[in-house]
Amino acid sequence: MAKNLKVCSVACKLSLEDLQALCRRQKLVCKQLAVTKSNFNDFEVEYLCNYKKVKGREYFLVKWKGYSESENTWESRRNLKCPKLLRQFFRDTEEALAKVKNHRDLTALDSDVASFVLQKAKQRVRLKHWEALLNQTSRHKGHISVINEVDLEGPPKDFVYISDYKVGEGMEINQVTVGCECEDCLGHPVKGCCPGAFQHRLAYTDRGLVRLRPGKPIYECNSRCLCGPDCANRIVQRGIQYNLCIFRTANGRGWGVRTLERIPKKAFVMEYLGEIITTEEAERRGEIYDRQGATYLFDLDYVEDVYTVDAGRYGNISHFVNHSCDPNLQVYNVFIDNVDERLPRIALFSTRAIKAGEELTFDYKMQIDPLDAESAKMDSNFSLAGLHSSPMKPIRMECKCGAENCRKYLF
Repeated sequence: MAKNLKVCSVACKLSLEDLQALCRRQKLVCKQLAVTKSNFNDFEVEYLCNYKKVKGREYFLVKWKGYSESENTWESRRNLKCPKLLRQFFRDTEEALAKVKNHRDLTALDSDVASFVLQKAKQRVRLKHWEALLNQTSRHKGHISVINEVDLEGPPKDFVYISDYKVGEGMEINQVTVGCECEDCLGHPVKGCCPGAFQHRLAYTDRGLVRLRPGKPIYECNSRCLCGPDCANRIVQRGIQYNLCIFRTANGRGWGVRTLERIPKKAFVMEYLGEIITTEEAERRGEIYDRQGATYLFDLDYVEDVYTVDAGRYGNISHFVNHSCDPNLQVYNVFIDNVDERLPRIALFSTRAIKAGEELTFDYKMQIDPLDAESAKMDSNFSLAGLHSSPMKPIRMECKCGAENCRKYLF
């Protein structure tokens, strides 16, 4: 029993900052947490709760990191070394004051103003914790930021961030049994490498940009290939490479995703991840989503309409990408460790160069280029699975993308 316990590990419920504060309170030295006798009395401001002015001197109610709210204290401004938090506090205060009529008392905040400022401060803490969790869970280079400067909405409830597909109950995915023997898959592919084995071309340029038309499948090297992780035919499996931000939209579209750096045309941006379920289960869930006015079901109908990806409860950052009738992302079917044509991976590539700060979008009813010979095999409609045979009449969902060619309705 003792031997088994040595290899066990459990997640800690406290953050490193909270553990540091706990050690300081208990006067415990911890080298791993950088807690020493000399910094036992160092305290960090988590957020500012309230404000008052007494005899011309400014005071702030401070929530200390690692301490409960019952231990908040009023501190003089000259004692605080947190300029960023002070600037944010005053921005929140100005926003709240703009909504309050006849507020003339400059020595203390009205209860409504103080309540708003406190809620914003707590919201930022929750979003920061969620942001840290997203980046701990993900296994890719790109960093994910989270920001909400629109309302008091916090992290989504009942949503689990995943870094790979979640296989639904009763589902089974068969792994590939063979791989390529190339030393240089792009420069000197052996027997056409993995794409050649399925009578297709290599999908990427030497810069890692997709060169196939939408509708053509992408076959990447897999876990049984002799090439290494730096192989030029391993792009989607490396995950997100760009720094992205989940942000709250100001026009009622909920959360959205923007890029924090420039993305070139035809670059891989992200995968659409979720729970793989059967079309029968998707139809049942589709009726529920329809009543909620939500859409998270992506039909994997490359050759057969047998399976669906549901990103409603389990998903990655693609869960928050909004629709646009003039999108900057395009869907491709990708095969890596599974070559079952009924179960492609759904990858999103840029249709054009995307500027830093621009929102990422794709068309929920995207149509593949009809000139492509493969287009007949792929109808990548991002819609409520099984809706055509659903006994319920679908609700028309208004489109708020704002594009010049907007169709006015998502469905």
